[in-house]
Amino acid sequence: MSAPIIEVRDVAKSYGPINALYGVSTQVDPGAVTCVLGDNGAGKSTFIKMLAGVHRPSEGELLIDGTPVALDSPRAALEAGIATVYQDLAVVPLMPVWRNFFLGSELRKGRGPFRRLDVRRMKEITLLELANMGIELRDVDQPIGTLSGGERQCVAIARAVYFGARVLILDEPTAALGVKQSGVVLKYIARSRDRGLGVVFITHNPHHAYPVGDRFLLLNRGTSLGDFSKSEITLAELTSMMAGGGELDALAHELERSGPRGPRP
Repeated sequence: MSAPIIEVRDVAKSYGPINALYGVSTQVDPGAVTCVLGDNGAGKSTFIKMLAGVHRPSEGELLIDGTPVALDSPRAALEAGIATVYQDLAVVPLMPVWRNFFLGSELRKGRGPFRRLDVRRMKEITLLELANMGIELRDVDQPIGTLSGGERQCVAIARAVYFGARVLILDEPTAALGVKQSGVVLKYIARSRDRGLGVVFITHNPHHAYPVGDRFLLLNRGTSLGDFSKSEITLAELTSMMAGGGELDALAHELERSGPRGPRP
């Protein structure tokens, strides 16, 4: 079995007296999806910002290819092959798909005063890379804002893969999507995994996580409820832990009617 690309060992992050994350451990393997699950306030955002180089952990270790590292900026994370696709995607809706694909990393040709954008080459690469991910677009000149939410997510994934990502962090990519578009994104997560990338899939939805996930890290109020391989946990168990288990059962019992409701007198 391949060594993990990323290992996280007992990391913690505090902001003054507030512990946003404490004692969290997991790993990201090549060709595998690590799902990080939790409700709002569970610590998911803090966790991915540490992997993305936005925040340094207050405690614990982050290892890449078995070597302890200190990612002190998003650029350092990118240089290490860690790319993060946030919910807002950082796209310019009125720009063509190919311009968004190369935004900030445009290809140029010529020299001196004759140096200019290599538009033809960028369009060809965009079409090819999207096709490699199974995305068939008739025209990469169309504004990216005309694509569906799922398609825009997939363009962002293909872009990260093209620019050399080894680990792809996806921040709630299905949160604002319907059932069909969520399925589109999950399909491209699986494609990324099958191409050998390590994927970190952040979500609050166990029904989205379980079909594509290989490892599951559950967070609750900044602490880990467990880090499980797929063979160690079922969808029902994952859902129960996400829902609060016994707390939910107690609430359901409290909300039950004490008896059949008759007509009002």
